[in-house]
Amino acid sequence: MNKPKIAWITDTTASLSKEFIEQHHIHVIPLHVVINDIFYRETIDITQEDFYNRMKNEPGKFQTSQPNIGEIVELYERLKADYDFGIAIHASSTLTGTYQTSVMAAEMAGFKVFAIDSQTGSYPLSYLVKKGMELVEQGLDISEVVSQLSSLRDHTRLYLIPSNLDQLHKSGRVSGGQKILASLFNIKPILSIEDGGAAKIKDKVRTEKKAFAWLVDHLKADLETKKVQKVAIVHANDQKKATILQQVINDTFPAIETELLMLITVAGVHTGVGTLGLSWVNE
Repeated sequence: MNKPKIAWITDTTASLSKEFIEQHHIHVIPLHVVINDIFYRETIDITQEDFYNRMKNEPGKFQTSQPNIGEIVELYERLKADYDFGIAIHASSTLTGTYQTSVMAAEMAGFKVFAIDSQTGSYPLSYLVKKGMELVEQGLDISEVVSQLSSLRDHTRLYLIPSNLDQLHKSGRVSGGQKILASLFNIKPILSIEDGGAAKIKDKVRTEKKAFAWLVDHLKADLETKKVQKVAIVHANDQKKATILQQVINDTFPAIETELLMLITVAGVHTGVGTLGLSWVNE
């Protein structure tokens, strides 16, 4: 029996390298970023670096927008000519409507797609894509692949430390009073992507050093009962500070591989330039 031809689909919130995407023929749906009401397709019309540079240096309104459904319908109409079905793994449906749009587009195009709401983004999303491909190679049937990936969602961790509360205030996540108090007392909120993919303030600490210690402690806690092979240090265009955090992780957990990644703009639009974070998947 011939193996089915599977199209792998994700979106630009997955932190996959260009080389990996090309090597494995992954179809990546670009989200739109919006700068002062002008739309740009992420990674096509504008890079994440350019987006953060403009957010830092230009006044105005910075937003993200889900893909145009017509573009995804066109993609799926092309794919159904060459593939038996698709597996689409998308960013948290709580943070972006990409997952819902992808499902609707597949129905409109008449292309069978097994769609998975990752309930996360960034490194954990890229992990789920790679894990899915690995499970298919192992010979698991598609229902088991979808089941295992859905179970893995609860084992992902993504913590973010905004450099300040400006963007969270603009997006309505914190009040003006909270923003002033945080600035006066150097309070660092720690955000977590959890509970079905929502962004929540997990804790508040004083100083960046204590925030790093908080991240280390939570990784240590998971390592007491779980296995973690790799940790991603994410940053919103502040590689210098990200490298400092990476060194802390390398010194504390020398057996764990680390990687620096640019923070996805769907998160950075709310947390702002200079945001740092840590992400891993418990295996």
